[in-house]
Amino acid sequence: MLQQLSIQNYALIDRIEIDFKSGFSVITGETGAGKSIILGALGLMLGQRADSKAIKDGTDKCVIEGVFAISDYPLKSFFEENELDYQDCCIIRREIHANGKSRSFVNDTPIGVNQLKDLGTKLIDIHSQHENLLLSNPQFQLNILDVVAQNGELLKNYQTVFLQF
Repeated sequence: MLQQLSIQNYALIDRIEIDFKSGFSVITGETGAGKSIILGALGLMLGQRADSKAIKDGTDKCVIEGVFAISDYPLKSFFEENELDYQDCCIIRREIHANGKSRSFVNDTPIGVNQLKDLGTKLIDIHSQHENLLLSNPQFQLNILDVVAQNGELLKNYQTVFLQF
């Protein structure tokens, strides 16, 4: 679950920190309030293509950071496979520099954009106007079945035995 989002020097934003509470979160506001800018920053943090034009004028880089509680997610194997330190609290940071380069970090360990995208799809699902839901994604369907069936412990045991095999 996304607990905090911090955005610095992105588009029109100097600095903003948003704290999210457990449960359903909605970002609303009038046209022009900045909802799309926040969603754009969130997408960048989760591995979308970076563009130096997104950096606030007069600054050298923008930094977008998210704090996630991931203890309820089956992500330990992802962290092991990608040689990342697993912690129940995961911090993702993306820096975009004015020269066009970007850097990504998970728990202060550098990570490639493809790995970041992969992790991002496991952490958050953004539903915006005119976007299709993930209902057609087979992995998403399996995850929903596991949640409804409340077989998280059975799934963990299976994954452990499978990895040992």
